[in-house]
Amino acid sequence: MFSPPAGPAWRGHLIALLAGAITPFSLAPYNIWPLALLGAGLLSLVLQGLNARASIARAAVFGLGLFGTGASWVFVSIHDYGNSSLPLALALTLLFVAAMALIFALPFYAYGRWFSQRPLGMLAAFPALWVLGEWLRSWFLTGFPWLYLGYGHLDTPLAGWAPVGGVFALSLVCVFTAAVLAQLVDGGWRQRHTQFALALTATLWLGGWGLQQQSWTQPQGDKLRVGLVQPNIPQEMKWRPDFREPTLARLRTMSAPLWDHDWVIWSEAAIPMLYHHAGTFLSEMHERAATTNTALITGILYDDFHERRYYNSVLGLGTALGIYHKQRLVPFGEYVPLESWLRGLIAFFDLPTSIISTGPEQQRPLQIGNLFLSPSICYEVVYPDLVARGATAAHVLLTISNDAWFGDSIGPLQHMEMAQMRSLETGRYMIRATNNGVSGIVAPNGQMTQQTDQFQQQTLSAEIQPMQGRTPFMSWGSWPVVGCAGLLLTLALVYHPSRAQHSRHRRSQTA
Repeated sequence: MFSPPAGPAWRGHLIALLAGAITPFSLAPYNIWPLALLGAGLLSLVLQGLNARASIARAAVFGLGLFGTGASWVFVSIHDYGNSSLPLALALTLLFVAAMALIFALPFYAYGRWFSQRPLGMLAAFPALWVLGEWLRSWFLTGFPWLYLGYGHLDTPLAGWAPVGGVFALSLVCVFTAAVLAQLVDGGWRQRHTQFALALTATLWLGGWGLQQQSWTQPQGDKLRVGLVQPNIPQEMKWRPDFREPTLARLRTMSAPLWDHDWVIWSEAAIPMLYHHAGTFLSEMHERAATTNTALITGILYDDFHERRYYNSVLGLGTALGIYHKQRLVPFGEYVPLESWLRGLIAFFDLPTSIISTGPEQQRPLQIGNLFLSPSICYEVVYPDLVARGATAAHVLLTISNDAWFGDSIGPLQHMEMAQMRSLETGRYMIRATNNGVSGIVAPNGQMTQQTDQFQQQTLSAEIQPMQGRTPFMSWGSWPVVGCAGLLLTLALVYHPSRAQHSRHRRSQTA
């Protein structure tokens, strides 16, 4: 069987670093999904036989490669829009990547402590701990649910598992497949449990294909015409008082051809004023939408005078009713941890949106006639269970965003891919309206039907179909996959091959 590379530990660390660095290329915008199998498989090999301390160290090195490559867009936000110096931006980006690498590595302490030398360590414990680590990143310290391997399988047979177990189910099957392939490469193909795992892998991939033929939700009512406005407001001009009127004029002009649509959607914080300061403009737009029986939905910052709070919100005008306040905030973007220390350090920590409060849970969806629309604002769409809960009472999903923070990086395209997964998990159309792209319409199968170009002033006109019904994931959330991971860990702990199997295994090694 495979053992860690002979010689200095840095050789195994180098393999782990390179494996982590190639893994994000399995996701958007590259979508070379076999690289996830290669990256995870290599990590499973170089962790074999290590103790707890060595295991967490090597997994952290993998994490440095994973987040250093896959979350490099953080540098753009800090340097280009935070107006920080190059050395400071590099230092803060490295600090962020190191912190995420450590969080990624935490579950693999348990791997080295209890599983790395067990017969089912690679096949059962490794994929279980990987997926539990992804789940941990969905809530630990408010969460950074990014770079999940399941997102790379929107176009593979594994996509059929998304409505059943969500993105974590796809990740579990992906990493299990990687571990099985690694075990085969490592010479373990003669072992009965490896042969069984190989048969199970084929069954899971074929099962995913079969599940793709299943329709979990059904149409509700007639199709709707939806118009999206992508104004492409430069981020550095967004909140300047002298650019306020040009922004409002641009919204009026671009929306003019869309008033014959059922719904018109503007992006996150599209109106560059606080809600109670924008009364005249809001009244104008409400009357304009109402005259054509149109629902206008826009992002705006809401100022609550009584509570002295500010919210990042979605507002319904015209025939749309309701307001939604964002529940999952972006650390350092919408609120500043350790505020007394960090405000004033760089301009990024002093932005107008860095004073946002968390919206209440259990908010009602927006209502348009007899239909309900579940909104997510920017970062919220990357939380699978949050979106699934909101979808249970809604017929259509909406996400509005302003990805100008990330410039011409891979961040916005990764963000779009995650929105696609939310459609697939819930069996509903997703409308995505952004300031500078990508805006578009996602069908219930997770595929883009129409989209805009990035960094362009564009409108988009499309038809969507409201849907009703629940997918299994909407009913159960991620808990079944978490439970399955727990069962795999238990199996890895209690499984011991028979003496005869062990003897055959020893003979195969000698041969």
